[in-house]
Amino acid sequence: MTVWRALGAALAALVLLAGCSGSRPKPTPLEPLKPAIAGRQVWSQRVDGVPFPLVVAVQGERFVVAGGDGTLLGLEAEDGRVAWRASAGAPIVAGVGTDGRFVAVVTRDNELVTLEDGQVKWRRRLPARVSSAPLVAGERVFVLAVDRAVHAFDAVDGRRLWELRRQSDALTLAQAGVLHPYRNLLLVGQGPRLAAVDPLRGTVRWEVPIAAPRGTNEVERLADLVGPPLRLGNTLCARAFQQAVGCIDLERTSPVWSRAVGGTQAIGGDAERLFGADGSDRITAWRTGSGEILWTNESFLYRGLSGALAVGPTVVFGDVEGQVHWLAADTGQPLLRLATDGSAVVGTPVLARSTVLVVTRRGGLFAFRPV
Repeated sequence: MTVWRALGAALAALVLLAGCSGSRPKPTPLEPLKPAIAGRQVWSQRVDGVPFPLVVAVQGERFVVAGGDGTLLGLEAEDGRVAWRASAGAPIVAGVGTDGRFVAVVTRDNELVTLEDGQVKWRRRLPARVSSAPLVAGERVFVLAVDRAVHAFDAVDGRRLWELRRQSDALTLAQAGVLHPYRNLLLVGQGPRLAAVDPLRGTVRWEVPIAAPRGTNEVERLADLVGPPLRLGNTLCARAFQQAVGCIDLERTSPVWSRAVGGTQAIGGDAERLFGADGSDRITAWRTGSGEILWTNESFLYRGLSGALAVGPTVVFGDVEGQVHWLAADTGQPLLRLATDGSAVVGTPVLARSTVLVVTRRGGLFAFRPV
């Protein structure tokens, strides 16, 4: 995990966090598992290695993915066929954003690149690092930088429309954050708070906290919202890094519930249950409406679990050894385990119709489906 600091003390924070990750216990060995449900790999593809927590975009029945070298692919969910291929022309550092017409990514050189019909349409230099995938909506491209500033550009010509820059903490999180459309608003993670921004003017309409940061130093008080969030109608649920999991009523602009719990990866779920792994990879299920704990599972401790994806009566996690785990949503019982290429699953698995796609550090794209 990496963090951004406005001043030189960033290095100290990075060393501290690296030391924490270095002392992590070995992954818990997996117990033999007799499959209780049927499922199999249905296709695979490959991109250049993915040295960042890729957020895969889903457009209808296609996955849109990006490799570290800047390669972009539109893949048919049904059979993995490459519908289109393009290149940003430089290595990239975050996921890909698209509305089906425009595709946007950010390069290592802090350059926002927007493509149309497979061709680069425009490029714009950004003033700060980016770890979140751009959001393309309403013929605009929105970017959330690591310093929490939000930038808006015209998707057609790249003209800068506005910039929302607020006083930021000295230490912020360099991990995919929350940038999500909702009706006529732009929902943005601003530390532990969810802010609703006017997408036309860049002004804040309201904001609601998910966590109240605690700790004796700036690293312990890091609580930025982790993306991608889970939106269920008028409710948005997300994790505040290392601090809490909670839900917000977007209509009433108020918290529904919040529970103090560690963890660094995105949560998943549905209208009944939310799922997520904590800092030790203990998996917990919460009741979506109240935050009541429904079950926990400690079978995967220290296995470097990915974000969670709810799929029908199951929940799916990837792990640091490239294993993909299906658990029963109502009990947490392991049901199925399928392998990829042996490298860590990055980001969060995604779903298009009945196809689950996971991405590995080596750039493997593996699609699974029930049979």
